[in-house]
Amino acid sequence: MRVGKCYFCSSPIYPGHGIAFARNDAKLFHFCRSKCHKNFNLKRNPRKVRWTKAFRKVHGKEMTVDTTFEMEKRRNRPVKYDRDLVGTTLRAMQRASEVQEKRAELHYVNRMAAHKVKAAVRARVEIKESVDLIESSEAVKEAVMVDKLEAQKQKVNI
Repeated sequence: MRVGKCYFCSSPIYPGHGIAFARNDAKLFHFCRSKCHKNFNLKRNPRKVRWTKAFRKVHGKEMTVDTTFEMEKRRNRPVKYDRDLVGTTLRAMQRASEVQEKRAELHYVNRMAAHKVKAAVRARVEIKESVDLIESSEAVKEAVMVDKLEAQKQKVNI
């Protein structure tokens, strides 16, 4: 079964699905759904449309450079069947996918760490700008003490 890729969003296209568009110069464009076909006809750039894989890679949301991607490349050189070679290849593929998952998780953690730093800086700036809205802790403690004293006086009066 041949699984293609959408020209616009890079998602997989399974047999019997999607649309193929042939230009006058005999260039074929395969689209997974009408949404991608319409965006292509509107001459939108996939790198600027936020939901495409091209956008995610260009803007650093996903890993783009990694040695594990070399394993996924298609090789058009025929190789004589060898049972041992197939076994080692399958083990290598499994190991490569594990390494790729770990690296993707690490990439995500690093991205979120930078986001946390930015959020902390924004919070500090917001506190500095609106410090008049925040009551001091001493004033809050005094108000709590006054409330307790008033409650005790009311109990004594009863």
